Amino acid sequence: MVKTLYLVRHAKSSRDNTSLSDLERPLDERGRQDAPTMGKRLSKRGVKPDLLASSPALRALTTAQLVADEIGYPRKDIVVDERLYASSPHDLLAVIYALDEKLDCVMFFGHNPEFADLTHRLSSEMIDLPTCAVAEFRFDTKAWADVGRIGPAKVKLDAPKK
Repeated sequence: MVKTLYLVRHAKSSRDNTSLSDLERPLDERGRQDAPTMGKRLSKRGVKPDLLASSPALRALTTAQLVADEIGYPRKDIVVDERLYASSPHDLLAVIYALDEKLDCVMFFGHNPEFADLTHRLSSEMIDLPTCAVAEFRFDTKAWADVGRIGPAKVKLDAPKK
């Protein structure tokens, strides 16, 4: 059995409108281009997650929606999970441990520094997580509770500028 976890940092966001709250910040033009690009790359690789979950922040949710469009995942099925916003690597692992064991492939959309810290914790090969980067971890296990307790069998990092 294999469990595959994708951690996707939201695409480049805009800071132009200082009256918006952090949760309301939208993607900028580059972000709106990078997210579909990464979705197309995932689609070409045949990535078909059982679950897409996103932080409630507009920039993360928009990134999730644009990627979902490219991989054929229905936007209406994206789960908005507040635990993916302003959390810690420990809190993110708790979300992973609570996943239904029937799910074999999950994709989370969120933020730095939490996502970068978690990727580095899961694999020392992961140093940086630029905007719209996709970190992929495959674990030879049938239990999500093993993630972080065993090393990944495969690690891959892709980013728009690669």
